[in-house]
Amino acid sequence: MNYLLDTHVFLWFASDDIKLSPVAKEIIENGKNNIYLSSASVWELSIKIIIGKLKLKKDLNKFIAENIARYAYIPLPVTIPHALEISKLPEIHKDPFDRMLVAQALAEKMKIITSDSYIRKYNVKTAW
Repeated sequence: MNYLLDTHVFLWFASDDIKLSPVAKEIIENGKNNIYLSSASVWELSIKIIIGKLKLKKDLNKFIAENIARYAYIPLPVTIPHALEISKLPEIHKDPFDRMLVAQALAEKMKIITSDSYIRKYNVKTAW
């Protein structure tokens, strides 16, 4: 099955954070699943670092590359069809990064692994 990581899930899995649900961890670790990391999440992390809301122990480029290599995440670029999908979404969530993840999941027919209750209000399949 194809799954898209929400940004916080990517961080929680990378740091073995106890906030990550056992179901989410099992999905990510199951080699039969395709796990996607959106470029929108990397963009969000970059901005959080710039504005001081996130500190990593290593350079973001290295952190992303190591996690992609270690867990075989599939990079998912933001495309024009993804951006156009946003115009179809109801105004449930104000966060532009989360709205992009919802749009990507809908366009690509993926489930989003997320704990975000706002994302779960959209007509998108989720796992947690």
